[in-house]
Amino acid sequence: MITSCDTIKRSMNEAGRTKTPFLFGLDFELNEGFFIENPLQQSEILFDMDGTGNVTETTEGNPFAFVSFPENYRRYARRFSHVMEGLRYGNSFLTNLTIKTPVETGLSLKEIFLRSRAKYRLYVPGRFVCFSPERFVRIGKGKIFSHPMKGTIDASVENAEETILNDYKEKAEHCTIVDLIRNDISRIATRVKVNRFRYIDRVETNEGAILQVSSEIEGTLPGDYLENLGTLFFELLPAGSVSGAPKEATVAIIREAEQEPRGFYTGVAGYFDGTGLDSCVLIRYIEQTEGGFYFRSGGGITVNSECEKEYAEAVRKIYLPFT
Repeated sequence: MITSCDTIKRSMNEAGRTKTPFLFGLDFELNEGFFIENPLQQSEILFDMDGTGNVTETTEGNPFAFVSFPENYRRYARRFSHVMEGLRYGNSFLTNLTIKTPVETGLSLKEIFLRSRAKYRLYVPGRFVCFSPERFVRIGKGKIFSHPMKGTIDASVENAEETILNDYKEKAEHCTIVDLIRNDISRIATRVKVNRFRYIDRVETNEGAILQVSSEIEGTLPGDYLENLGTLFFELLPAGSVSGAPKEATVAIIREAEQEPRGFYTGVAGYFDGTGLDSCVLIRYIEQTEGGFYFRSGGGITVNSECEKEYAEAVRKIYLPFT
């Protein structure tokens, strides 16, 4: 199942040319991934991409335990300081810094998948479960759309929507990501434009609702885009909302600050139905290792970021999307 990203790129091109449905996933470092033709005919990897998938079973919503053990603030602050150094030197304008948090729960990854309420869900046995609210790109009818998500606030905060939309740091961070994604899409498409800027999505979690800020970007693809589906798609990687800008220098900062590969976390996954492709960013993610379950979370850091607030945001994103 796991294969090289070069093989996946070629397979995507061929499947696009023959209009063969497929499911794929790619890790953040672009070292490995998976590609499955006609994925609706298999039941090993479970997926639901915005309402399309192979999920046939359900599970009861019984009471559950979910406890997290985030890294202490001092450790986060050391890595935050490294990121801020890169920002102050001008090597990056925005860097996504993430944490890896041990969690304990009586639920299996499959049970979490089945109970989750999220726009995009993916379960790879023995590896991870993802319940992502964020689309990466949607491709179809000669168009490409992206919906970068950047900015999170607890919905219970007084005037939460107004507060996050008027926050200077959050607006600057979101503008940077929109500009990055717009430039990325301009590499493979023409007539690129922002259709909606900084709209609010509400996400329900076991810890209460949160609000997240997104934008919508559109471009027009070349006439032969299906024959080059993989080649065009890979031009957009890694996803800008979970890396930063500029990408190459920022990824180097991430590698130094985080000190370990992310693997499939903050990679991308998607489904092609023979005519159109929809994909997501692999965030809101729990991985399975020999040491147990780990929840991966993070946020964007700019020169205007405050360490305490960024740490609190990364911890706030450790949740299950059901009650």
